[in-house]
Amino acid sequence: MIVDDHPTVRRGLIALMQEQPDMEVCGEAGDRASALAVVNDLEPDLLLVDLSLGSGSGDGLELIRRYKEMGLPGKVLAVSIHDESHYAEQAIHAGAHGYVNKQTQLDELVNAARRVLSGKVYLSPSLSDRVLHQVANGGFPSNQSPVARLSNREVEVYRMLGQGLTTREIAGRLALSMKTIETYREHIKIKLNVQDSNKMICFAARWVAEEEQARQGRADDDSPPETKPETA
Repeated sequence: MIVDDHPTVRRGLIALMQEQPDMEVCGEAGDRASALAVVNDLEPDLLLVDLSLGSGSGDGLELIRRYKEMGLPGKVLAVSIHDESHYAEQAIHAGAHGYVNKQTQLDELVNAARRVLSGKVYLSPSLSDRVLHQVANGGFPSNQSPVARLSNREVEVYRMLGQGLTTREIAGRLALSMKTIETYREHIKIKLNVQDSNKMICFAARWVAEEEQARQGRADDDSPPETKPETA
């Protein structure tokens, strides 16, 4: 089952998987709610989830978490255009069995799907090297984004701060107390080594803007090429 909010990308992924002799697409969805509404009936062996459903990666990660909570036996392969050094870790923590960057070669995406279907975990060679580097050195690789230090929930709060939401609004959306959100905010400041709350919000806004810019750029790349009329 393919879950991607960009129709052109979704059609491309469906066509790619349908071409494989050992695969068949049983369903598709463009958002988290639509996917959760049908996944129980479809019972796919593999759920291929784009992390950027709507705004940022929150919906994709939440879909993975909700899917795992349902106790269905299918595997999950997460895909995204964003920095895999951060999002792969977030996806695996949420319950995914693998992560593929959308900019990878198509045959690698198919290989990743087959590996996950076989019960194994898939990470790109470059990410596997970084994970080994992290384990060997007991910390984060020097080229890793500081946001990678945040937990799944902290990333959600950080994103909403960057979108301009207040503490009260974030608490309402996440069904948590304002005190809990304030605690998350303090944890984020510590992990990002930022002392000033206003500066943290500015950093968050810039990060959200960069996410959206990358997402829009990918959407433009996947748009059908413009056809020019033939000249006589």
